[in-house]
Amino acid sequence: MPELPEVEAARRALAENTIGKKIIKAIVADDSKVIDGVSPKDFEAALLGKTIVAVHRKGKNMWIQLDSPPFPSFQFGMAGAVYIKGVEVTKYKRSAVKDTDEWPSKYSKLFVELADGMEFSFTDKRRFAKVRLLDNPVSVPPISELGPDALMEPMTEDELSNSLRKKNIGIKALLLDQGFISGIGNWMADEVLYQARIHPQQTASSLSKESCATLLKCINEVTDFAVEVDAESLRFPTEWLFHVRWYKKPGKINGKKIDFIKAGGRTTAYVPELQKLSGNQAVKETDKRSKRTTAGYGGGVDESGSEDEPMEPKVTKGRKTGGASKPSKKKPSASVKDSDGDEGDDVSSKRKRGAKKPPTKSKPKGGKTGAAEQRQTRGKGAAAKRKHKEVDDSLSNSSENGIEDGEEDA
Repeated sequence: MPELPEVEAARRALAENTIGKKIIKAIVADDSKVIDGVSPKDFEAALLGKTIVAVHRKGKNMWIQLDSPPFPSFQFGMAGAVYIKGVEVTKYKRSAVKDTDEWPSKYSKLFVELADGMEFSFTDKRRFAKVRLLDNPVSVPPISELGPDALMEPMTEDELSNSLRKKNIGIKALLLDQGFISGIGNWMADEVLYQARIHPQQTASSLSKESCATLLKCINEVTDFAVEVDAESLRFPTEWLFHVRWYKKPGKINGKKIDFIKAGGRTTAYVPELQKLSGNQAVKETDKRSKRTTAGYGGGVDESGSEDEPMEPKVTKGRKTGGASKPSKKKPSASVKDSDGDEGDDVSSKRKRGAKKPPTKSKPKGGKTGAAEQRQTRGKGAAAKRKHKEVDDSLSNSSENGIEDGEEDA
């Protein structure tokens, strides 16, 4: 989602182009999921004739101060973005509104025209943003519940160290907590921790004073630089993790492998060779790996509590080996895509590779099989054919309705 640098770039662009100008037209979308707590008609009436006095931001929230309340407030959500006609404004990576689209965009939630002809719009394609009309935005949630702003209210080393000492949760999760420090989102947290050489799942309270000082330095440097270049990612240093962390694609940074885990409930990119768990967490992780190796599995539970997939057992003559459980006697299941979008093994091909034909019953001593026994044999053969046909039909139907997981924001 848009983070502090993107929202600050939008605030600065609005401040530079709209302050001191009167609103002569407003169009508010009829979308109660985004326009929160007020009808479009009442929202529009509250803006008309008002003059823009200032544009403010705290964390990932922005509001426009008019010459009298109430004031429009914006919580950007996953893909909120500000557009000013004829003015270049930094666009968030996933805002998905193009310059060639109609104006105002069909995704516009608030459109404003000013007395000098200037026009701007707040858009949100994914509809996770919130646009509100508030008398005093700083006195009510979400802004009243935010921690110090990472740009305007930086902590001192002692303040950060003392705060972390009381937090028995992973450092990535804590950085994402807007009540602890506001403005840092997923990409910023990954970048800060990579540059500070801190594992995303390292418990905050376990960080040394030196690590706290390094963490604060990296928070300030990443925030300041991203804001300085108006969040234009092409101007970010080439050695930043930002350029290679998206979409869970395998890759390297400065010759070192990037890995992806869950931390703070979010997909997290980090470099295992540089960002290692320390102290008791390092010992526990070593013990876990040792136990998994002994048990013959490659998976386990990470520090965030999410389970890894166990190593796929070998297939030998139609049966899986390597686990403690007995071979399953259930019907085979259809192929599906796993969480990374990879196609699962086709069960029908496994059956062709490994399954054996039912053993042929030997004839009884004395020559020919009796008539009753011949009928019984023919009945079993027909049942077996029906069973194979049911399985094939099941596989065919399942492959037509394959499962795909949804998109996850990185």
